Amino acid sequence: MFVDQVKVHVKAGKGGDGLVSFKHEKYVANGGPFGGDGGDGGSVIFEADPGMVTLLDLRYHRIIRAQPGEKGKNKRMHGANAGHQIVKVPLGTVVKRIDNGMVLADLTEPHQRQVVAKGGRGGRGNARFKSSRNVAPRYAEPGKEGEEFDVMVELRTLADVGLVGYPSVGKSTLLDAVSRAKPEIGDYPFTTLAPNVGVVQVPDGRSFVMADLPGLIDGASEGKGLGLQFLKHIERCRVIIHVIDMGAQDGRDPVQDYANINSELEKYHLRLLERPQIVVANKMDEEHAQENLERFKEAYPDLEVFETTTIIHEGLAPVLYKAADLLATTPIFPILDEKEEAEGVTYTFQEKEKPYTIEEVEPGRFSVYGPLIRKNFNIDKLNTDEDFYNFANQMRFLGIDQHLREAGCQDGDIVELEGFEFEFIEN
Repeated sequence: MFVDQVKVHVKAGKGGDGLVSFKHEKYVANGGPFGGDGGDGGSVIFEADPGMVTLLDLRYHRIIRAQPGEKGKNKRMHGANAGHQIVKVPLGTVVKRIDNGMVLADLTEPHQRQVVAKGGRGGRGNARFKSSRNVAPRYAEPGKEGEEFDVMVELRTLADVGLVGYPSVGKSTLLDAVSRAKPEIGDYPFTTLAPNVGVVQVPDGRSFVMADLPGLIDGASEGKGLGLQFLKHIERCRVIIHVIDMGAQDGRDPVQDYANINSELEKYHLRLLERPQIVVANKMDEEHAQENLERFKEAYPDLEVFETTTIIHEGLAPVLYKAADLLATTPIFPILDEKEEAEGVTYTFQEKEKPYTIEEVEPGRFSVYGPLIRKNFNIDKLNTDEDFYNFANQMRFLGIDQHLREAGCQDGDIVELEGFEFEFIEN
């Protein structure tokens, strides 16, 4: 089964907690803090595997988790860092965040790796907090959470040359004739439901990768038929071979077919019409093929048209030479739009979320919330007097206490923070 798009949930590993411990050794009085740091959590990494051709494996593994880091140990021993979770995907895979459309990975080279979700940092043990003012700290840092979000994993066929055209114009037959690929061939619409890729050998020794892509229909750029499932696979092709059925046995007009297909390519993003096209007039052995070809050349006098009959392998060599020549001079087209912005990302002037917000919910009662609060405060860790002392120092270091004063908070008012309430006291 060919699968080219899968939604998965990725969760990087949490960092290990730091340890609170003290040195206890015979003949060593007041040994001091001895707790080690926690290990870093594992990251989720995607790797391009040349041996894979589909995302089928991910279809049955929709949740990808990396392991957490090991907690800190006694004797200032560092907890072990967790191993990374490696996810192997085919060449040409793009990974995007679903919430904001950001492209996190674009894997085009064999064994290329990219970190998609970064693991959390390990917390520091109490030995790291020893100072001249606090020679026996009784607190340690908890490990940071790893990144967690949903991503869309898309396979965009990695080929040099892409075959486009209406269904049943002879694209699969052409690929079968010039490579060892064995695509399904038939005389009914949508024979090709998934891209077929083959390596083409030009008679002069050059070679390139050709993809037979699912047939286009009117409205494909709006998602009709196989629609966007087709168009995304042509994004990486540097040269397009446009195959036209000059026999017109099914009643279509070759002149209009050419215009319609180019219209769909133009409506799709990424400047597909800027890529060089080779126009192939196929099925020239049909009864009205020559007549239709003359009409086509009158409508498009500036086009170079290659006449072929793919079913008997006639006229194919000039097409291959032309494709190889164009590949030698055509650069790679990045997956970017005209404004050099990552495809799928919408850039706005939306104000960045504040690190924290202070709100007076009622007279004498204030609430503090935001990403910085969630990141730095763990109420479950407030167990000892020193934990509360460290908590107060963090409030002062981050400027929260000063901002509370500016918001009108006075001595004796109640402050709520991540479900924890305390009384604001002026020193």
